[in-house]
Amino acid sequence: MKKLYCFDFDGTLTYKDTMFMYLKFYDPTRFRLQFLKHVPLFVLLKLKLADTEKVKKSFIGSILKGQTQEKIEKKSRQFFEHYYPKIVRENALDFIQNIDHNNTYSLLVTASLDIWTKPFAEAFKMQLISTKAEFRNGVFTGNFVGKNCNGNEKLVRIQQEISNHKYDKIIAFGDTSGDKPMLKWANEGHYQFFH
Repeated sequence: MKKLYCFDFDGTLTYKDTMFMYLKFYDPTRFRLQFLKHVPLFVLLKLKLADTEKVKKSFIGSILKGQTQEKIEKKSRQFFEHYYPKIVRENALDFIQNIDHNNTYSLLVTASLDIWTKPFAEAFKMQLISTKAEFRNGVFTGNFVGKNCNGNEKLVRIQQEISNHKYDKIIAFGDTSGDKPMLKWANEGHYQFFH
């Protein structure tokens, strides 16, 4: 019996959204300043009057654009060491640690950037599917490679990842509307399972 697990990250496996945590960890002063500047955009987002991807790009870019890949990766490692496993829901961690990797393939499918989610995926022994940061000559451009990995995009990426494989059972875990396409598509979709 070959199984495929698809886990959303923020809120599903963790207690908090890691994007704000990571950006604040990276540069607290800049974070506060840019957060205040972006409040109007965040309000528009809540009212569904702004594009999520654009606001996200603008906010992340306002803090990380122009930073070197080396510095970003170093900070991501420190962030991971500081918060793992504290921010991971205990029952989620327990579940992950009991996965039998012989006949199960696990994906961490997240709208968060690969920048700070990669160390978590490695710790979970999962393949990472995420929003990708664009680096040129070792410097973050402030852009993403491809689309924000949320909603239907999650499904598109999963299907690309597993295109040459057959699974007897696909089980997905999520906690927001951005996970719905993935949850609907799976044989078993679990909403807020670890809450």
